[in-house]
Amino acid sequence: MSIEDDIAILQQVPMLRQLGEGALRSLAIASESYVMGTGEVLFAAGDTADGAYVIQDGSMSLRPERGDELVAGAGTLLGEAALLAQTRRPATATAREPCSLLRISRSTFLKILDSYPDAALRLRDVIAARSDQWTRDVENVRAALLRASKPG
Repeated sequence: MSIEDDIAILQQVPMLRQLGEGALRSLAIASESYVMGTGEVLFAAGDTADGAYVIQDGSMSLRPERGDELVAGAGTLLGEAALLAQTRRPATATAREPCSLLRISRSTFLKILDSYPDAALRLRDVIAARSDQWTRDVENVRAALLRASKPG
């Protein structure tokens, strides 16, 4: 795939789209390409995560240690949190069919944010909005649980 193809797939990822064209071009250039065959494991639940993957073509099965299998297709970012902080993989990712992926290391991602401060500010705003929404969602669940636990 060309750099332009890589930029186009990165633009499909909601979080990355916010970075802007210059940062996405740098990210596309710095990313590593991976090709996987059907049944190959990309990472296992519990593995240390030092970056993220964007699925370009194909689909991946994500199996958490507890819970149901999820299927992720083209344009999906696997391991978003690992771009910003050290974390562990919450699920095992296995290719359901031949796949191509872009790997973005945390160190590369953070260097790009340093080089594009406007992109870093936009990303901060996205993360702050998500955090605010999660807080509201948790509060709504808490309120519903309190209502459900009251007798009568």
